[in-house]
Amino acid sequence: MKYTNLIIEKKEYVLLKQLIQLSGYYGDNVFRNSIKHLYKELLSARICDEEEMPHDVIRFNSFVSITSGEGWNKRFQLVLPNDSDIKKNKISILTPMGAAVMGYATGDTLVWEFPAGSRSLTIVEVEQE
Repeated sequence: MKYTNLIIEKKEYVLLKQLIQLSGYYGDNVFRNSIKHLYKELLSARICDEEEMPHDVIRFNSFVSITSGEGWNKRFQLVLPNDSDIKKNKISILTPMGAAVMGYATGDTLVWEFPAGSRSLTIVEVEQE
């Protein structure tokens, strides 16, 4: 991991914790487990002011390009749940993919549980809106 821990902007951290508390009622185990995993990662995250945030860290509204260990590539924008639109490649923070990448940086590789099983992802590029 490039920065040792997740890096989250202070206001986004507060909003993310609120979203996580509200999301505890997911019926789907994979979604619920993704949110729990993200919550555990937040416990050791480095919380930064806006001006301290590295430009290559994934945050709300970032455009993210990833590749998987299975060879597929994807580019999407990480958004709040109300802005989610899969047809426009806008992925909610509360989905397994959104929860998996939040706070990671360009070059990081992570393993996360998805509906189709555990997957290895590498963050190829991060662009801020």
